[in-house]
Amino acid sequence: MTTERLSPPVRADERETLRSYLDFHRATLAMKTDGLSDEDLRRQASPPSTLSLLGLVRHMAEVERTWFRRVINGEDIPLVWSAEGDFQVAYDARTATRAEAFDAWQTEVAHARRIERAAASLDVTGYQPRWGEHVSLRLVMLHLIHEYARHNGHADFLREAIDGTVGP
Repeated sequence: MTTERLSPPVRADERETLRSYLDFHRATLAMKTDGLSDEDLRRQASPPSTLSLLGLVRHMAEVERTWFRRVINGEDIPLVWSAEGDFQVAYDARTATRAEAFDAWQTEVAHARRIERAAASLDVTGYQPRWGEHVSLRLVMLHLIHEYARHNGHADFLREAIDGTVGP
């Protein structure tokens, strides 16, 4: 599997820039997992931390679901891996598979893209109960770019510990 990652445009309007950077970071996470087995993806490279590449993919499925479907779209749905709302459950990938994790993540990314494209503007808001605030689509997209960038840094270290692969 080879992931295509397009560079964001150097001149675009705000929405296209945010959309492009978010997709760039989504593709980066996918690239960090290319060519690895389920066992490799589950590997916890920095014990006692349980963090793994597959756990990161599962976590980002939860993040996409929460911010786009639950917050912006107002859907009353549970998390993917925890009906109790425990975000930490996604990180426990000891029995997870690539197919299960990537199917969930890709499903949530597709929902997120649909919701973002259907929104009238970046000023559309949704309620974030953890913050007790209404937040804009603009903030959600920026938050996800930040979340992916941070976790892609983790993915760099995890991938290098698995097979020595480094790079973009």
